[in-house]
Amino acid sequence: MAETTKTPVTILGLGAMGQALAATFLKAGLPTRVWNRTPGKDADLLAAGAVGGATVAEAIDADGPIIAVLLDHASVHATLDPVADRLAGRQLINLTSTAPGEARELATWAASHDCDYLDGGIMAVPPMIGQPGASILYSGSQAVFDAHRETLELLAAAEYFGDDAGFASTYDFALLATMYAMFGGFMHGAAMMRSVGVSAADFGRRATAWVTAMAESLPDQGQVIDSATYTDPVQSIAFHKAALDAITRASRDANVTLDFVAPMKTLLDRQVADGHGALGFERIFEELR
Repeated sequence: MAETTKTPVTILGLGAMGQALAATFLKAGLPTRVWNRTPGKDADLLAAGAVGGATVAEAIDADGPIIAVLLDHASVHATLDPVADRLAGRQLINLTSTAPGEARELATWAASHDCDYLDGGIMAVPPMIGQPGASILYSGSQAVFDAHRETLELLAAAEYFGDDAGFASTYDFALLATMYAMFGGFMHGAAMMRSVGVSAADFGRRATAWVTAMAESLPDQGQVIDSATYTDPVQSIAFHKAALDAITRASRDANVTLDFVAPMKTLLDRQVADGHGALGFERIFEELR
């Protein structure tokens, strides 16, 4: 077994993701210490060979990087502030979902305690950890990333984006925003189809092919946005406004709320009212900045 796979690690936080990370490290043979605020979540991990820390201080006294997989930014401080004096010379890898500004604040906080900080955005759900298709985006300390890259690759494909600790979470949240908009659109469409007796599962199968085909256009749309040239559209904002108007009427007829459709309709309505109706759909990007 490669020496890198024997690096001790400490996992703080044993929600579904923390458990998946710890289980993957254990499967690879890493000495793994775990801690969770609520007792009892470590039973399976302890049976698999993990060492439980009764306190945060006890957990982080182990060698190797400290990996935080907690609820939110406040949870990271609540967990680590009381033991900040023990962090000097250590390496903290934060995989908690923290906003970019919060990640930068944690990097500054860690530096004030002589602790090297790497932030990460997990682009996977827990069952994907350790499997092809999972990725984790990192930014912050390159020294931490380089030192532990092979260990981190056990979890998912690891990609480093530079020393701005907030960069990875910006990418993470931008991708998640895309995902949630897609999920919301699917829920809206499934609600419409239920009104004519089509199951959500059947609609999902058809929607998968449609959304996949549409996703192929995203790089081309990105090129249009980057060039800021919206004057030669395949379909204009006015065309899409008419489509959203019809979808709105159809949704009301199906007794489906407009929570997901209304924001896009508002954007298009505003652009047409401002005289941009003849321009390409991609121009809505300008309305978002």
